[in-house]
Formats: sequence, C-alpha cells, structure tokens
Amino acid sequence: MPTFFIRSFRPGDAPALRSVFHAAVHHLTSSHYSAEQRAAWASAEHDATQWAARMQANQPFVAEADGGAIAGFADLQSSPSGYIDMFFVAPVFARQGVGHALMAHIHAQAAQQGLVRLWADVSLVAEPFFAAQGFAVEARQAVERAGVVLHNARMGKAL
Repeated sequence: MPTFFIRSFRPGDAPALRSVFHAAVHHLTSSHYSAEQRAAWASAEHDATQWAARMQANQPFVAEADGGAIAGFADLQSSPSGYIDMFFVAPVFARQGVGHALMAHIHAQAAQQGLVRLWADVSLVAEPFFAAQGFAVEARQAVERAGVVLHNARMGKAL
C-alpha cells in the first residue's frame, strides 16, 4: 500500500486539483450518476481563474503520493463551520488509503480548531465512505447544476 503525505495547498496546485476533480467525477461516480449528470457536475469547460480563486479560498489539503503525484484533496472550512466543501481522490489512487489519510487530517485539524461538528454534502458514491467514518445522513438532497438535477446527502458527525 502506498504512503501519502498530506500538505497544505500551494497556489500552483489549482490546475492539478481541477484534473483530480474532473477525473474523480467522471471515472468514479458512473455507477450512481449518468453521463449528463457527470458533465453538469464537472464540465470539461471551466473557468481556470474562478477555479483557482475557489481553491485559494478553500485552502484544501493535498494528498501527495511517493514521487509527488497528487492523489487527492479535501478541505475543511474554518471555525465554526466544520464544512467539508470538497473531497476527491484521483481514480488511479482510489481504494488505496488516500481518503482515509485525508479524513484523518481533517479530524486532526478539526480537533486543533476546537470544532464540535463536521458536515458535508456527499455524493451517493462517497456516502458509504463517510458513513464508515462516523457520519450520518441528515437529509437527502436534489441539487441543480447547469440545469441538471443531481442527488446527494447532507451528512454530519458530532466530534
């Protein structure tokens, strides 16, 4: 099993994180979302400046594999929110411990910040992973992206 180093976001990471996001949506969610839904969620066309600004604002944690490849990323919004806005693993690194490493880092950061709760809007594919990490479904949701409805779950966990 490979090892992963979790580090802070660097401004130059934005394009690689966009690639991880796009690949994860298109290659890891096809069992639960149609091609139309995946295209609305992670369009091939995107505003690179807007994406970079979002990454700068979210300050995600980046999972690097041995050799420096970006294996995934996730964020934790600052106190008092406890919101996990993005949590994605590159398909080539799926089921190799990246998600667990990122979630452990989020929990450590939450403890440092004194957060009392974590929560996220979780895809149907990621729901079992979040449930295994102690999160519970609080609401079923239907969200619209580019005129297409996608289903997900609001999940939360008391710390």
